[in-house]
Amino acid sequence: MERKQLELCREVLRRFHAHGLLKDFILVGSWAAYFYNEYFSGVTKAERITIKTRDIDFLISNPLGIKSEVDIPKLLEDLGFLIVFKGSEGYIKLDHPDLILEFLVAEKGKGEDKPVPLPRLGVNATALRFLNFLSDNVIKVKVDNLVIALPHPANFALHKLIIYQRRSRQEKADKDFNTAISVLNSLIAKGEVEIIKTVFYSISVKWQRKIIKGLEQRGEKDILGILKQISTNNKK
Repeated sequence: MERKQLELCREVLRRFHAHGLLKDFILVGSWAAYFYNEYFSGVTKAERITIKTRDIDFLISNPLGIKSEVDIPKLLEDLGFLIVFKGSEGYIKLDHPDLILEFLVAEKGKGEDKPVPLPRLGVNATALRFLNFLSDNVIKVKVDNLVIALPHPANFALHKLIIYQRRSRQEKADKDFNTAISVLNSLIAKGEVEIIKTVFYSISVKWQRKIIKGLEQRGEKDILGILKQISTNNKK
């Protein structure tokens, strides 16, 4: 299944690239974690991340700035993707037996429980909290001669340590937490502890405390030691 998923994912990315869409998209979620393997290539102690989900999430940081006009459902129709509506408000997903594509935007203000229309793309997007944290610091990796934008691993991992505590399903919470720890350990192995510190400093004290609390509850001593040291210094 993983090989079929990977090839399908790459074909989707190739088509998005061919139609000028990748420049507007940031790949987030578990598939971002998978492509971090490229970022950590050559780091001997990096923890290789495997694919464990059908969901591919594309974050659009500037929906109003999209210039390309591409009917995405039509673009992917021959691959077997079908439009599926979720919830009473009509959120769109593109469903395939091996993958599910969803589009996200950052929630603004108090938010609204309605999809954000993306008429140029033939889909709509789900607005979620905390997504600006992922789009504020982006890296680019090369895959199959394509350039893919991903949240910096430090932002990605710390974001996971916030949202896992909001999960209603324990299985998803555990997955978020374990992915975050794997990515942070790989950053440490790559010698990027200072980047973890910088990103942690950049977030609100409320979020810092939430991350610390989550790590304490899970007994994650190594990373907790790094972040507690930062929090202590921050109070001086």
